[in-house]
Amino acid sequence: MKTVAAGSLEIAYIETGPADGPATVLLHGFPYDVHAYDAVTEMLAAAGHRCIVPFLRGFGATRFLSAETPRSGEQAALGADLLALLDALSIEKACLGGYDWGGRAACIVSALWPERVQGLVSCGQGYNIQDIAQAGTPASPEEEARYWYQYYFHSERGRRALQENRRELCTFIWKLWSPTWGFDAATFDRSAAAFDNPDFVEIVIHSYRHRFGGIPGDPAFAGIEARLARQPDISVPTIVLLGADDGVDPPSPIDHHRRHFTASYDRRIVPGAGHNLPQETPDAFAEAVLDLTRYAG
Repeated sequence: MKTVAAGSLEIAYIETGPADGPATVLLHGFPYDVHAYDAVTEMLAAAGHRCIVPFLRGFGATRFLSAETPRSGEQAALGADLLALLDALSIEKACLGGYDWGGRAACIVSALWPERVQGLVSCGQGYNIQDIAQAGTPASPEEEARYWYQYYFHSERGRRALQENRRELCTFIWKLWSPTWGFDAATFDRSAAAFDNPDFVEIVIHSYRHRFGGIPGDPAFAGIEARLARQPDISVPTIVLLGADDGVDPPSPIDHHRRHFTASYDRRIVPGAGHNLPQETPDAFAEAVLDLTRYAG
């Protein structure tokens, strides 16, 4: 594991593959960590890619440089962290891949700074940028039920559960979101160590409360949030991967997100995969990254 000062953070990251290979930055979600990409990076490194997998803010060994920095989990913070990491590592252009929170960071950089992105692999419905102005619009009852944990985190009871019972809660989430993934205790424990970060609870709670417009964000990211409020299009080559068995974000038969992508675009539904797609079906994720590299070439 390596670390680098980037923006307001000392970001911890795993790097594999040749230093002169095409840069590929892979980003995990909540509640997961860098181990989601262990098999993916092994395949990509063997194909000559320089793979960088950072711990997001609030996870693992990533730390804030100052105690005074707000512990924000808002989407703009995640995007800014990724851009700062590219700058700190002197990466002019990279292929970005991610899911959940990490997919949001990758989508934000792809939308706002496309000159830094060779291609995008986005898991889930694809366009992973929150429309906070519309956060009060009700969804279908089925969708609302899948978001129980977000409403739970709006309460002090939910905060205490995350603080006091985080392993039990996160294990339950893993099982709900990936019902066909037979992970064992050792696999979960390896990732759950990342949840012991001292800022984990505060950042997670802020993330889920901010996205509903319930609490303010960090003023340092107000400019980025204003740009995201316009729901900018993504103009880089993109492959969207959807786990057929995703328990929280199941594939829709209609691609409502396609309109936000203006470059080459491919939507793939991956059988046997749930929400943690790169760890459950690493072959499909690695293939998407390699396909984007071939397209760019």
